[in-house]
Amino acid sequence: MIRTTVINVNGEVRRDLPVEEVHREDVKWFWVDFAQPEEDEMKLLRDFFGFHPLAVEDCLEDFSERPKLDFYDDYFFLLLHTINPATLDFHEVNMFVSDQYIVTFHKQPVKVVDTIWQKHDVGRKGKYTTYNIMHEIIDGLVDEFFPLVYKIEDRLNQVEDVLENSSTSVMLERLFDIRHDMSKLRRSLIPMRDLMYRILNSGKLHFLKEHHLYYNDVYDHLLKLVEMLESYREFSSDIRDNYLSVNSDKMNNIMMTLTVITTIFMPLTFIAGLYGMNFSYMPELDERNAYFIVLAVMGIIALGMFAFFVRIGWLHFGIRKKKKRRKIRLK
Repeated sequence: MIRTTVINVNGEVRRDLPVEEVHREDVKWFWVDFAQPEEDEMKLLRDFFGFHPLAVEDCLEDFSERPKLDFYDDYFFLLLHTINPATLDFHEVNMFVSDQYIVTFHKQPVKVVDTIWQKHDVGRKGKYTTYNIMHEIIDGLVDEFFPLVYKIEDRLNQVEDVLENSSTSVMLERLFDIRHDMSKLRRSLIPMRDLMYRILNSGKLHFLKEHHLYYNDVYDHLLKLVEMLESYREFSSDIRDNYLSVNSDKMNNIMMTLTVITTIFMPLTFIAGLYGMNFSYMPELDERNAYFIVLAVMGIIALGMFAFFVRIGWLHFGIRKKKKRRKIRLK
């Protein structure tokens, strides 16, 4: 599907004109949106608009490339990413921009583009330009990442809340899933941050003199998103390391307790084994109270060893107080 919006020199806005009419003399500038275009519609990028074959190839390729900016004779080409909130897979949003036109191309539905297309009159007050459309699209694409990044934070806080009640396998699986999602977001956000830095510092984009503050605001948002993700990566690593340390400490305590129990029963087992031998001539066998004496000796040995292990700290009894964790929130 191809949608068109044409702004005449007198400020009149006309929509859904045939593509062939966008080059009329009374047209001040126009916006053509290739929304999930058909095969024959894609050919218009090269045959009708005459865009460079390399830029057209970037639009038509099935695999996604990194966000980038390319300059041509009288226009520039932008490749940006939009993200699917459900799967965190990203798709391309391509833009050809000049003073006279903006052409957007995307093979997947893009909510931001649809919202900007429908929400207002692009010819308002006669001051609206192609660079305003470009800014709103970029700003909308960047803002889509904020709910996803905040969701990552909430998931990390949930993991931390159930830290002591989770098994090792479940805990690590949840953490690795979160870190995998963060990696997906970073693979899109970091190139977009670098791209926006290039836009702000490019001497070829004359319109930045009037729109610098707006594009700088988008760059600040990208910096914030990347910093939040970096902070969450460190936070997830701390949770993982702390959990493994606590789990290792629990295992050490369990092994120490079992070792102490085994050590206590070693002399008792020796005594029981000694008197379990079926020899006919053993001095203590004739003693009337020998059985009770041996039991008493075994009890004294067990209690003595138990008291000794408690004294040296191998066995301890106490209630550990749970510390209330402070959840993180970057603003």
